[in-house]
Amino acid sequence: MAKVAREGAEGGSRRLILDTAARLLRSGGYHQTTLREIAEAVGIRKASLYYHFASKEEIVEEVVNDGVRFVHEAVVAALAEHAAASPHARLEAAIRAHLTALHGHGDYTSASIKVFTFGAMPVPDSVRQVRRAYGEVWRGLIAELQQAGAIAPERSPEALRLFLLGALNGSTDWYRPGRFDIAELAQEFAALIAQAG
Repeated sequence: MAKVAREGAEGGSRRLILDTAARLLRSGGYHQTTLREIAEAVGIRKASLYYHFASKEEIVEEVVNDGVRFVHEAVVAALAEHAAASPHARLEAAIRAHLTALHGHGDYTSASIKVFTFGAMPVPDSVRQVRRAYGEVWRGLIAELQQAGAIAPERSPEALRLFLLGALNGSTDWYRPGRFDIAELAQEFAALIAQAG
């Protein structure tokens, strides 16, 4: 029982470090965010961070992957919930889920977008894999839309995927709760991308 409680506390400490790092990375970026700054914001000594993470890069990698994972899981769940819907309705559901998760986990998702380059370090393989897996969800949905005739067959699926994800992720610059309604934005964006069937 004591072991389970200790592991829960360690997991809580680890998540607190990641939450804090995500917030700092979102505002300061990769180069401006230091281990010392993360430790001070958490309220621990810098050396204590090494109990949970081997390096700054490991913290950043986990924050970036979590940012993508939160959105990926939300979109997959929305598509499963709308499995029997038209491709256009599924597109709208996916866009709504992406935007909801993007802004609902703002520190992680914004940090993920902002620090993806990892400074001078090469992007870790895990980050490439996580992003590639999420990209595949959209490749499948765009293929579905083209097969249904909702998107012209001569349109490049890859260009459309990059355009759409870039536009959705770019909303971190302009979206504010109360100024826009996510459901309405999703409906508008889906209408701009594909014909309703």
